[in-house]
Amino acid sequence: MAQPRISAYLPPDIDPTKAPLAFGRRALPKLNEELQSPEVLTQQRALVALCDLVHDPEKVYQAIALGFLDNLKTLLVHHDQTVRQKTTEVLSIVALHSIGRQGLIRSGVISALTGLLDDPVDICRKNTHRIFDMMAKLPEGAGGVLRAGLISPLVLKLKTELDEIQELILDTLSNCLRVEISEALAAGAVTVLKEKLSHPSTAIRSKAAWVLLEISSHAEGKIAVCEEGVIPVLVSLLEDTRPEVQVNATGAQMFAAITPHGRSSAMGAEAVPPLLKLVAEETSKARLNAIKTLTLLAELPEGRQTLLDHRDTFQRCLDDPSEAVQRAAQIAITVIDWKP
Repeated sequence: MAQPRISAYLPPDIDPTKAPLAFGRRALPKLNEELQSPEVLTQQRALVALCDLVHDPEKVYQAIALGFLDNLKTLLVHHDQTVRQKTTEVLSIVALHSIGRQGLIRSGVISALTGLLDDPVDICRKNTHRIFDMMAKLPEGAGGVLRAGLISPLVLKLKTELDEIQELILDTLSNCLRVEISEALAAGAVTVLKEKLSHPSTAIRSKAAWVLLEISSHAEGKIAVCEEGVIPVLVSLLEDTRPEVQVNATGAQMFAAITPHGRSSAMGAEAVPPLLKLVAEETSKARLNAIKTLTLLAELPEGRQTLLDHRDTFQRCLDDPSEAVQRAAQIAITVIDWKP
C-alpha cells in the first residue's frame, strides 16, 4: 500500500531570506541569542539560518563551543512544530560531521530525542531517526543508543511507523545489535523482523534480513532465529528478484546454519535447490554466502548425500575470478567428499 512522502516544507510565513544574520565571527553568537528569544518567529528564523551554517564543519565546531547544543536540546520539546522540525534538522546535519557526532554524544542529545519518537509531525520523527542512524554508525553512538534504552521502543516502532522511517530504524538496529542483542530479543525483535521479510518494499526486506544477520552472529540470536521459524522465510527470499535481498537472506541463513538446529531447519525448508541455483549463477552477489551455507549443510549426512550429485557445480567455482569464491568452493568440495 502506498504511503505519503514525508514533507519538509515550511509554513509560508517562514522566509529564511528575511532572517537577520550578522556576518563574520558574530554570526553564531547572534543566532545563539535568538534561539533563546521568547519570540517563536525569531527562533524559527534563527534555526533556518543555522541549518545553512552547520553544513560547514568549522561552524559546527564553533557552535558546539558556544553551547548551541544545550539550547537545541531545550527546543526539542517546544510547543511549535516548526521549531521542533528545524531543531531536529539542525541536529541531523550536525550528526553528519565527525566533530558533530562527538558533540552530540557528550551533550546527551540521544536521550533528549527519545521524547520525539511519538511526535505528531512526521518530519520531526524522520529527522530524529536520521540522527539515531548517524550516531549508531560510531561504536560510541551505538552504545549511547543502547544506554538510552531505545532498542525496545525502536523495535516496537517497526510495527507502526511509515516506510521511510522503518528503513532508518532498521539501519540503526543493524549497528546497535552488532554490539548487544539481549534487549532486542526481549522486545520480540525476531518476530517483528520475520514479518518485515515479506514487506512489499525491497529496502525493508533487505534491511530486515541484514538485521537478522547481525542477530544471528550472536549465539543466543541463532537460537531465537531457529525457534521463531525464520529460516523457511529466509529460504523463500533466496529466489527474491532483488540481489541485495538475496545477499542478506543468504548471509542470515549462513549464520543460523552454524547450529545443528539451523542446519536441520534449512534442510527441512528445502534450502539446497535455491542455494545451488545461486552458486551456479556466476553473476550472483549471493554466491559466496550460498557456497558457505551449503558447506554447513554438507555436514549433515542427508545434506552431503544430496550435494554429492552436484559436485560439478562447486568444481566450476574453482575457476571463479574471486579468490574468496575459489577458497569457499574448495572447502565445500572437501566437506562433500568426506567419508566417515
